[in-house]
Amino acid sequence: MAHQKREGSYADDDSTSKRIKGTDTASETGDSVESSVSQQMDAEARRTCQKESEAPSDKCVSDGECAANSKVLGEQKMVLTVVEADAADDKGCRHTMEDAWVVLPNAGAESPGSLRCVHFAIYDGHGGRLAADYAQKHLHQNVIAAGLPRELMDIKAAKKAVIEGFRRTDESLLQESTKGNWQDGATAVCVWILGQTVVVANVGDAKAVLARSISTEGEGVVDETKSQLKAIVLTREHKAIFSQERSRIQKAGGSVGSNGRLQGRIEVSRAFGDRQFKKVGLIATPDVHSFELTKKDHFIILGCDGLWGVFGPGDAVEFVQNQLKETSSATLAVRRLVKEAVRERRCKDNCTAVLIVFRH
Repeated sequence: MAHQKREGSYADDDSTSKRIKGTDTASETGDSVESSVSQQMDAEARRTCQKESEAPSDKCVSDGECAANSKVLGEQKMVLTVVEADAADDKGCRHTMEDAWVVLPNAGAESPGSLRCVHFAIYDGHGGRLAADYAQKHLHQNVIAAGLPRELMDIKAAKKAVIEGFRRTDESLLQESTKGNWQDGATAVCVWILGQTVVVANVGDAKAVLARSISTEGEGVVDETKSQLKAIVLTREHKAIFSQERSRIQKAGGSVGSNGRLQGRIEVSRAFGDRQFKKVGLIATPDVHSFELTKKDHFIILGCDGLWGVFGPGDAVEFVQNQLKETSSATLAVRRLVKEAVRERRCKDNCTAVLIVFRH
């Protein structure tokens, strides 16, 4: 599997990157995916962050709202021509980088099939990066082994495989952490593109945001650099302070402190690892949503909580759209997004983003 992890600062044209492009035409039965990796280091030192920026956050959609936003009629289904993706990260003012990410252009290599499979993920570690590294290495393999569709699309089977893959990964991770006597944890946001179906899963406070055109001009290809885009949050945050999560925690024998944290210590209520909290309500069961791609869907931004702490969903979509107007490059756009978050908006946390652009 091709995983990329790195630390450091970068300029627009200087950073480690992994870009993928996947072509899928109506006459093809398979998928042609090309990938390239380039690595350089920026000579300019990162400026010291002094204060934490506050940005308005868009309300996360509920399960029902997400399903409604994602509903697409069968006759609108289309062939995806190109997927271009890249990732960028910066440790910010932290001494260490605890995030890990995945850009996997041929995610079905270990289980070949006629159905295209592409995978992207961000794992936001806390208390160390061991849990993030473990999930990065094993989650996709476990999802494939759990029965992710490789021939004909079956959305129920896909969601079942993702949930089971999360369970297996957390179970084996907890065994490893017990043997190694470590207690690291990690939140996650993951995307699988199976043919024309996008499957999104998350635990914790990492988010996925879809940029969808609200233009009503005809049914042709919509230019993301010119049309007005709407930000649709595809994930639901899992925090102990939220009523649904609080109730589940209390039923499991745990408590939520006056500071809104599980046992008064941890803010998120779902994550990989964190074995010290697993008996008091912290779980690794993801929320899973899906939708069919149309010409109105332009790009998806995956981000850790560091990114979303200084960017609202609509703000991030507008920023990326403006970058794509200038560069038409997912690589440069995602680098500039993270650079803006850390250098200009003073993100104090690790900051990681994956940008997935759909070229119709």
